Amino acid sequence: MAARKDRVEAVAVPAEALAGEFPEIDLPVRPPFPPMEARPASRLPGGEGWLYEPKWDGFRCLAFRKGGTVALQSKSGQPLDRYFPEMVEAFGALPLKTFVLDGEIVIESGGGLDFDALLQRIHPAASRIRKLARETPASFHAFDLLVDERGRSLVPKPLSERRERLEALFGKIPKGGRVLLSPATPDRGRAERWLKDLGGGGLDGVVAKRLEPPYLSGEREGMVKVKRVRTADCVVGGFRWAQAGSRNEGQIGSLLLGLYDDAGRLDHVGFSSSFTAEERRELKAILLPLREPPGFTGRAPGGPSRWSQGRSTEWEPLRPVLVCEVRYDHFSGGRFRHGTKFLRWRPEKKPEQCTFAQVEAP
Repeated sequence: MAARKDRVEAVAVPAEALAGEFPEIDLPVRPPFPPMEARPASRLPGGEGWLYEPKWDGFRCLAFRKGGTVALQSKSGQPLDRYFPEMVEAFGALPLKTFVLDGEIVIESGGGLDFDALLQRIHPAASRIRKLARETPASFHAFDLLVDERGRSLVPKPLSERRERLEALFGKIPKGGRVLLSPATPDRGRAERWLKDLGGGGLDGVVAKRLEPPYLSGEREGMVKVKRVRTADCVVGGFRWAQAGSRNEGQIGSLLLGLYDDAGRLDHVGFSSSFTAEERRELKAILLPLREPPGFTGRAPGGPSRWSQGRSTEWEPLRPVLVCEVRYDHFSGGRFRHGTKFLRWRPEKKPEQCTFAQVEAP
């Protein structure tokens, strides 16, 4: 029960809660710097000119260092330093005094990766964070180099050159530490084996990157991801109460999920309702303080349909600040074909990052 409780309650906080200031750092690439992103795909691309990497189940992170100053940035452009003090220390202890790395922060536990342990770090109490850093220390898997040890920007360079420089840089870093080089291969067959065999270790897919392009900050071109399980990060734009007369009457019935369209409107795309009685009570405490219209600014939840038969059409709008990850089986017509499975909160992601691009596979 504790694990399920953590799923709903532990870090139901908006990304804005991570807000803070970055230190002044004299580099050609400075935080906040939008990382390059991947488009979803149903299969790995083949042919020449691709590099394949494991997709880690962690927090995307850009690590900046200049002299004695270290800064860690989340995917949403917010500071992560206070949540991972052991990583700030690890980067500060490296023999290289200047760099900007793109990678993933993960926590290993029981022979695999533990995303729940990462979520526990998003906590207001510094004493608790320090305790968790000692008990379940994180590590960083680097897969790109944006600024080299001489302070030169590699953003305009092709991935083939950036990867070569990255591997050379790791030749100067002692092995066995918390800053690691993420594996990569041009062999599609090996990448297929990763996709098939490595799920038990906490990897949730494979990323394929074109070797020719420069680092395309904030864009989804030249990079695709294939995941074992279809998931999407959605904004919670509202909720429905459990039906009158049901055993959950008076509790949260379902979360109403939204994605932003190209015009910046939040469209309703589906729901998630697979919660225990305890989780429904916890959701009530989390969501009621956030009630605020309009919730959805584009397509809103409507009346009965083939997707909503038997459910009440009345709903409560929420301030769109919470992001959750859900599992789904099919997406068509601008919505999830069936109900989704709530997986976890994503406090490190901004609501506006939840767009249709992540579910519209080429």
